[in-house]
Amino acid sequence: MQSTDLGNKESGKLWHRKPSPAARDGIIVNIIHSSSDYLPKVLRFLNVAFDSSGDCLIAGDHQGNIYVFDLYGNRFNLVQRTAQACTALAFNLRRKSEFLVALADYSIKCFDTVSKELVSWMRGHESSVFSISVHASGRYAITTSSDTAQLWDLDTFQRKRKLNIRQSVGIQKVFFLPLSNTILSCFKDNSIFAWECDTLSCRYQLPAPPESSSILYKVFAVTRDGRILAAGGKSNHLHLWCLDAKQLFRIIQMPTKVRAIRHLEFLPDSFDAGSNQVLGVLSQDGIMRFINTQTCKLLFEIGSLDEGISSSVISPHGRYIASIMENGSLNIYSVQALTQEINKPPPPLVKVIEDVPKRKLNSGDLKMKVTTGRVQRPAKSRENSMQTRILKQDLAGSFENKENELSDGLNKKRLQILLKGYGEYPTKYRMFIWRSLLQLPENHTAFSSLEDKGVHVAFLNLHKKYPIRSRKLLRVLQRTLSALAHWSAIFSDTPYLPLLAFPFVKLFQNNQLICFEVVATLIINWCQHWFEYFPNPPINILSMIENVLAFHDRELLQHYIAHDITSQLYAWPLLETIFSEVLTREEWLKLFDNVFSNHPSFLLMTVVAYNICSRAPLLNCSLKDDFEYFFHHRNNLNISVVIREVYRLMDTTPTEVHPNSMLHVFVALTKGQYPVFNQYPKFIVDYQTQERERIRNDELDYLRERQMVEDMQAEVDQQRAEDEAWYQKQELLRKAEETRRELLLQEEEKMIQQRQRLASVKRELKVKEMHLQDATRRRFLKMQQDQREMELRRLDDEIERKVHMRDQEIATTAKDLEMRHLELESQKRLYEKNLTRNQEAVAKEMREDADAFRRKVDLEEHIFHKLIETDQTQNQKTQKLIEENLAEAEQACLNADWRIEALRKQRCDDLQRHECYREVARLLRENRRTETEVVDAMMGEEARKWEEAKEKDFHLKSEKKASALADASRKCFLQKETNDALEHAGHGYRKAASRDQNGQVASSCLPRTSQLNDILEMDSSTCISLNQRRMQWDTTERDLMDRVRTLRQRLTAQARNRCQTPHVLAT
Repeated sequence: MQSTDLGNKESGKLWHRKPSPAARDGIIVNIIHSSSDYLPKVLRFLNVAFDSSGDCLIAGDHQGNIYVFDLYGNRFNLVQRTAQACTALAFNLRRKSEFLVALADYSIKCFDTVSKELVSWMRGHESSVFSISVHASGRYAITTSSDTAQLWDLDTFQRKRKLNIRQSVGIQKVFFLPLSNTILSCFKDNSIFAWECDTLSCRYQLPAPPESSSILYKVFAVTRDGRILAAGGKSNHLHLWCLDAKQLFRIIQMPTKVRAIRHLEFLPDSFDAGSNQVLGVLSQDGIMRFINTQTCKLLFEIGSLDEGISSSVISPHGRYIASIMENGSLNIYSVQALTQEINKPPPPLVKVIEDVPKRKLNSGDLKMKVTTGRVQRPAKSRENSMQTRILKQDLAGSFENKENELSDGLNKKRLQILLKGYGEYPTKYRMFIWRSLLQLPENHTAFSSLEDKGVHVAFLNLHKKYPIRSRKLLRVLQRTLSALAHWSAIFSDTPYLPLLAFPFVKLFQNNQLICFEVVATLIINWCQHWFEYFPNPPINILSMIENVLAFHDRELLQHYIAHDITSQLYAWPLLETIFSEVLTREEWLKLFDNVFSNHPSFLLMTVVAYNICSRAPLLNCSLKDDFEYFFHHRNNLNISVVIREVYRLMDTTPTEVHPNSMLHVFVALTKGQYPVFNQYPKFIVDYQTQERERIRNDELDYLRERQMVEDMQAEVDQQRAEDEAWYQKQELLRKAEETRRELLLQEEEKMIQQRQRLASVKRELKVKEMHLQDATRRRFLKMQQDQREMELRRLDDEIERKVHMRDQEIATTAKDLEMRHLELESQKRLYEKNLTRNQEAVAKEMREDADAFRRKVDLEEHIFHKLIETDQTQNQKTQKLIEENLAEAEQACLNADWRIEALRKQRCDDLQRHECYREVARLLRENRRTETEVVDAMMGEEARKWEEAKEKDFHLKSEKKASALADASRKCFLQKETNDALEHAGHGYRKAASRDQNGQVASSCLPRTSQLNDILEMDSSTCISLNQRRMQWDTTERDLMDRVRTLRQRLTAQARNRCQTPHVLAT
């Protein structure tokens, strides 16, 4: 086993010596992809897919690197880096170099392996895509995720249809059936539906599996012919469904060590006509077992418990198996090596002892002729068995005689004996014998109805494709093909029908009815199953031929396979021309004497015999062109030898590969009316018929348009003739005009000479006039220059005068502004003076009230001091200290606020002055209006304040009355509070003393005002309350003082605003 590490290489060889896989494991090469980083690691492969040829495969790892491996050319190439893991791949598109990849971001991209460019980007899925199925034509693709399946058109890369389902159901897989137009959708509830691809209509639904072996399907596989569906899941049971009968026909039980099935795939075989019998089953233990679904026997297995398989894909031709291992590597297996032990031929039952001369052999001998190099064995070699067979023939002799009796009194068995004796029928009676063998009904009425329909559209231009010299022969061929096309629509689209019918048309050209019926009988019997894969060649028939050739001459078949020569090259050219290209007329007639006298499988055996008899020159051929030439031209081959080989093949071919089992016996045409022929895919023929009708309509439109163009061309030609006549007349007129123009030119020359003389005189006068005008112009320009200089001087004087006037106006305006500023300053000082006077008056009045209140308090305290005379001194000291500390603190705050306000005002004044110089004119106009508004506002504010002062005066009087009433009750309470006051005074004095020491440092730098000291003394005197009524009075008094202070601050602010507003407007 060879191992290849891709590393960082983008291309290279897969193996460096020719691989020789062992039958034990069958591994051709093991491919790993490791990174060359500092810490090397293995990049795991996730998905792999083969192309349609089966010799190239594509694989992607979990980092998004996608490689193409060419097994035929021993090369690998890095075609794309997607930078994200791929979840599904497809490489069997119609354009061979393109592939689809589903990525982890739920999108699908199409790349080209040659140009390595992005072709298209398809989005629409909302979850990871785990399956991509491509139609056999490569035109459509189905992408499947857990919640939806989408149908894409790969020509336009547009989504055609989307399958939405309930979340409770879920999708297991949606895929195309091979070589058909059917879509199979499998859901998680075990329901399976079949849909038509074109119309997306439901064709059928498979019934539910029996409850005794009911499993949840997880994986599915279909044979190449689309007839058998294999399904499995988490069980060791495997269900086989017949899609034609729509029923479960077999349940296979895997070994007990298989607990779940992870993957299923049929192994294609070139010799089974698409009905694959070997199924690969990948189980949970990582081993893929290949079983025969007919015999239920285990054939071989790949993988092991140590090196398990994660997923596996089989090439379309069944030569290779690509498996992704659980360790992330990729193994390529050779199916031929794995099946080497299975395909060994059985040991011979007889051996050659002596070659007996031909003259000693007769029909009664039981011995078989054994050719050199190949041992032939009879089906039954015992004499008693042969006697039993003869006895059966005698018992059924009467029935066979009836069957062999022909309509014209001939016997088929006797004709066959005659044919074997002479090798061919007499030329004189050949046509009569053929008509008897084929049992032609000679339906004149039915053929006339077909002939009356005329030449079919498909064969109107037959002479262009097949230029036949004889017009009669061409006409007969055209009528015969048209009758066949009218009989069944498929024959209008069969490209090889003229080649098939031409030998019979040439043979029966004088009797078109016989010609038609011979060709129709040939199609019904010897062309069975030819049209099931239309418009493709009959793959099933070619597979039968290939199976027979594999049985009788495997060496020749291996030579074909080695040079990539398929049955479409070595068998189909012989069938579609029914040997007319490779045989002469006499050889062809001799061959068809035997073909019409035997089973329909005789024609297929003739193809095999022709290849076997030509094996010597064919084995020497190595080029595809040589093979094509060989099967399209006559060769040096004896047809009698070929016919004898055909009879030998008919007798020695085993039943399982003999075409007899797949082809029915001869069936003659019915009398009266011809049978319906519909053994072909009707939807394809209908589509082609529609396309042909559309093309015919397009041709009619083209012919109609061409006729219109020809009519227009005729009109154009007529118009061109008329134009030509008109041009001739114009030419004559032009010549006459030129003659007269020459005369005029001569007269004009004379006039020109006279004008020249006159012009010279005028030129002299003009020169004199120009000199005079030039002198006048210079004098006028000088005068204009003097005037402009005087104007410039006048403008300079005017500019200087205006500049002087502007400077004077600026100076006057500045002086006015300075005067206005002085007026505003004086007005401001006047307002401040009045405000100060008002404040002093209010303060004086407040001091008077406070003095009166203090005197009253002193009178009351005089009585109290008598009772607590010992403690009064300490209380006064404590009170004094508290008042001083409070006053100093408040004074410090006021001084700081005043200084900050002064600095802020100065800064604002500077900024405002700078801005106001620029807006002198506007502010002067707005100043007058603003002053009027300020005066009105001040008058309104003055009236409101007087009303507020009256209200407060009334309130003050009521409070005084209340305080008088409280004096009496306070005196009674003094005695009770005496003891409490003494204790409180002693405790407060100690705290005040310590606070006084800390406050002396701060009070030394703060100024004091007499007004604040008076207010603080008044507040401190009211702080000591002796009873509850006195506390209420103190609260009322503090509220009153707060209101007074607020009123005073408000008046101060209003006065300041009034002073600042004119100042701002002025500046």
